[in-house]
Amino acid sequence: MKRFALALLLLPAIGMAAAPLELGLTIKDHQFSPAELKVPAGRKVRLVVSNLDSTPEEFESHQLNREKVIAGNAKSAIYLGPLTPGRYAFIGEFHENTARGVIVVE
Repeated sequence: MKRFALALLLLPAIGMAAAPLELGLTIKDHQFSPAELKVPAGRKVRLVVSNLDSTPEEFESHQLNREKVIAGNAKSAIYLGPLTPGRYAFIGEFHENTARGVIVVE
């Protein structure tokens, strides 16, 4: 019975350790902010992208193997990782000249 009680006490801690790190990314005036995000290696990430522009934008990264259209004045989550150390570039495909960023994994 004591083992069962101990297991119940540890469940929240186990669940918290498995929860992804949540980071925010904003699109405004066809630019990402922040343009550089730092992420610890080996962690899963829930990237919440908020598009403050009235037009859609596509978050795209060939290195991360992710593509997602974010409607204007909307937000969406993109799940990543766990990632190995390195630099992972991303762009806004609809405005490649201005919408650029990088995720730095350390």
